Amino acid sequence: MSEGEVFHEKQRLELCAIHALNNVLQERVFTKETADDICKRLAPQCVMNPHRSVLGTGNYDVNVIMAALQSRGLAAVWWDKRKSVQNLCLDKIQGFILNVPSRVSLGFVSLPLRRRHWLAVREVNGQFYNLDSKLKGPSCIGGETELRSFLIEQLSQDVAEMLLVVQKEVDDDGTWLKPDDTKK
Repeated sequence: MSEGEVFHEKQRLELCAIHALNNVLQERVFTKETADDICKRLAPQCVMNPHRSVLGTGNYDVNVIMAALQSRGLAAVWWDKRKSVQNLCLDKIQGFILNVPSRVSLGFVSLPLRRRHWLAVREVNGQFYNLDSKLKGPSCIGGETELRSFLIEQLSQDVAEMLLVVQKEVDDDGTWLKPDDTKK
């Protein structure tokens, strides 16, 4: 599969969480409407929903991502970035969703502000891809060694976080972690 055949949704509004979910799943599953429905289920009595932007433009939080994945029989496992990514059992992980700092731009002008941004990383036909919705297209990272280097670089940012996307059974039995380090 070439980069042109790798599913990649591009950034629109503040919908990076939806784009990251769809990109990690490699198909358009979630929309703004499905994410808004999840928000309503998570906080049914709230006028100002705490799981999305007050403006209704997106900016969904991790709870929406976790609920969306659960609806597909998947789980989001928070990765303790103090641990080595060498401990990850990559063949048990469907993909990665990272939350990283991102520059704010107005057209061609980059502002001295930083916001949080969700992006996906996924293996497709033996190659790992950075499926950041802000990119023009999927960016090939390479094999396992290059992936681990990429993850180390991303997690070196102070506020960066990572979720492992795994099957529910893999979360339950903890096999996303190599057997010599099975303590979560």
